[in-house]
Amino acid sequence: MAASEQHYSPDVPSFDKPVKLLIVVAPYYKDIADNLVTGAKAEIEAAGGTWEIVEMPGALEVPTAIGISDRRSNFDGYVALGCVIRGETTHYETVCNDSSRAIQLLGLQGLCIGNGILTVENRAQAEVRADPGGQNKGGGAAAAALHLIALSRKWGAQTKGIGFRPGSESYRVAGDTDGSQTT
Repeated sequence: MAASEQHYSPDVPSFDKPVKLLIVVAPYYKDIADNLVTGAKAEIEAAGGTWEIVEMPGALEVPTAIGISDRRSNFDGYVALGCVIRGETTHYETVCNDSSRAIQLLGLQGLCIGNGILTVENRAQAEVRADPGGQNKGGGAAAAALHLIALSRKWGAQTKGIGFRPGSESYRVAGDTDGSQTT
């Protein structure tokens, strides 16, 4: 059982500039979500960061909320929290796969997201994983976001000097030699 295994976690990074994270939580199972949030807040505060929280109805809405926030706010990173417990239908697979895939796609676009959406077979598994004094998956998700923020800050200002960069002036139409036609 996973509860008895030892896991390694790298030290939480330190930051020269403050970090601000958005915790996006789906509190469908309120007690489990509250434990996840408690763990995430403690991890962010231990790194000297600040946080805000927004609640979504379910795990499927969490990635959308993160995407909207990224386009319209100034957070350095995100912590996705919630819990999906297997039921009697295939809805479990849909919610687990689609929320995870959407979070991964946002991450591949450069967002710093720690995914703490639990996907479990039963309530007992969720309780063990959410417990801040136990497996603390909320804290682990916050730590993941903090590590990604540190990495993006480390390499964020570097460019490789390749790729397309739009010019500051209009470009010339093919065949235009005097610069009179631009688009």
